[in-house]
Amino acid sequence: MSPHDLMKINVNEHTEKKNGLTYLSWAWAWQEALKADPTASFEVKTFMRDQYTELPYMDVNGTGMVWVTVTMFKQPRTCMLPVMDHRNKPIMNPDAFQVNTAIMRCMTKALALHGLGSYIYAGDDLPASDEKEAPTTMGELTKKEDGPKYENILAKTAWDNSDDSRKLFADGMIEYTSHCTTVAGLNSYWKSNNPQLDSLKVTHPSLYEKVLSHFKALKIQLSKETT
Repeated sequence: MSPHDLMKINVNEHTEKKNGLTYLSWAWAWQEALKADPTASFEVKTFMRDQYTELPYMDVNGTGMVWVTVTMFKQPRTCMLPVMDHRNKPIMNPDAFQVNTAIMRCMTKALALHGLGSYIYAGDDLPASDEKEAPTTMGELTKKEDGPKYENILAKTAWDNSDDSRKLFADGMIEYTSHCTTVAGLNSYWKSNNPQLDSLKVTHPSLYEKVLSHFKALKIQLSKETT
């Protein structure tokens, strides 16, 4: 099985809806990953809280951000995800169970960057077939006139507003696009980080434009490579 074949798998029977959002079973997704590539592996990035303590998440003003890299077909792809509650709000001082839940959700999203279930994050009902190219939505990112209001984004995301943290996030978004080999994967990567990107647009518009311009240019490049 190739990475392209992963995008064709219909995962609908293995999803669950909660609060209007669709979640894919991580256990089933990992099983499919091993079927496609028996050497598949995933790694959780750790961060030093102090010189003695290592945590499986990045502390962001008391909330947590997990980073998971899934390697398939010798290609590592990384996804980041906040540790969130049932309302998808960042949790202050998350416990071990909440961090573990976020890690497995993040691993599943990283699998989507490889193609497995990526259409879920693109808002589609069925995976792309050979006859129909995976739909793209990156063009919608510039149509903000009729989009959501951003006045309360910071309160909703509880995201670290410091310049260093914002620059780290923006640079990370750009760096990890090197792992995106399809437009669908690129779109999925953007959508999986929507709350942080929306917040970045409010607090650091120049960094947001830098990330958006990079994604637009890469989308054009990937579209040409697949035609």
